[in-house]
Amino acid sequence: MNPFTVLAPPLGQALTWLYDIWPNNYGVAIMILTLIVSLLLFPLTLKQTRSMKAMQEIQPEMKALQKEYKDDREELNKQMMALYQERGVNPAAGCLPLILQMPIWFALYRVFRVKPSEADPTVLDPSDVIPAGSNLAEALLNDDSSISFLSLDMLQSPSEAMSEGLSAGIPAILLVLVIVATSYYQVYQTTRRNKANNNGQAESKQAQQMQMITKIMPLFMGFISWTFPMGLGLYFAVSNGFRVAQQAVIFRLDENDDGKGAKSVKGDLAPPEEPKSSGPSPHASKKRNRRRRK
Repeated sequence: MNPFTVLAPPLGQALTWLYDIWPNNYGVAIMILTLIVSLLLFPLTLKQTRSMKAMQEIQPEMKALQKEYKDDREELNKQMMALYQERGVNPAAGCLPLILQMPIWFALYRVFRVKPSEADPTVLDPSDVIPAGSNLAEALLNDDSSISFLSLDMLQSPSEAMSEGLSAGIPAILLVLVIVATSYYQVYQTTRRNKANNNGQAESKQAQQMQMITKIMPLFMGFISWTFPMGLGLYFAVSNGFRVAQQAVIFRLDENDDGKGAKSVKGDLAPPEEPKSSGPSPHASKKRNRRRRK
C-alpha cells in the first residue's frame, strides 16, 4: 500500500458525506473538508508559528555566538544546540506541518483525479476512493454541473482550462494567483515581526536560509496548483486563508500575554513607596521646644 495515498479512501468518504449534507455542491464540500483538516492540524500550526517566533527572538544571541566562535565551527554548533535547548527552540519545527501535510496532498490529488474508467464508463477509476452508488459517484460518472464551482471544474487543472479558452482560463488563473498571494502573505506575517524584533540587526545565516525556503514555497505552490486539479487548488486557497487567520490570532494572543507579563515584571521591580508623613517629625518638635526655653 502506498503511504502517500493511504488517506485517499477516508478523505473520499468524508468528501462524499459532506457532498450529501450540503445540497450537491462539490466546491462547498471541498471547502468544509479543508476547514476540518485545518482544525485538526491546528496544534501543529500553533507549534510551528511559536517556534518561528522563538527563532526570531533569539536572533541577537545567535548572531553573538557566530561572531564569538567564527573560527571554531564545531564549538559554534555546540553552543547553538545548547542555546536551542535552553530556550526550547526546535529549528525543524517550522517545516514539520508542511511535511506532515504532504501525504494529505497526495491523497487529495488521487481523490480529485477520480473519473469514469475508459474500460467501463459506468465505473469510477480508481474505484476504492469514492463509494460506489453514492450521490458524488453518480455526479462524477454523469459529469454533473455540481462538480463545478465558481466556473471552475474541480477535476480539471488550470493548464487544461487554459486550452479551452479565456472563459475557462481566467477563473483558473485567478485561483492560482490567490494561492500564491496567500502563501506570500503567510511569509510576510512572520518576516515583518522578525524585522521589528531584530531592530535592524543582521539576521543569522540559519534565519536567512529559513526565509529563503519560505519564499520559494509560494512559487512551488503556484506551480503545482497550475498542473494539479482545481479541487486541490481550492483546498490550497482555503487552507492558506484559514492559516493567515490562525497566525493573526496566535500573534495577537502572544503579544497580549507578553504585554501582561511585562507589566507584571515592571510592577514587581518598582521601588516601594516611602510612607508619607502625616505630621511634623520628632526632630522638628524638639528644635521648637529648645527655642521656647531660650
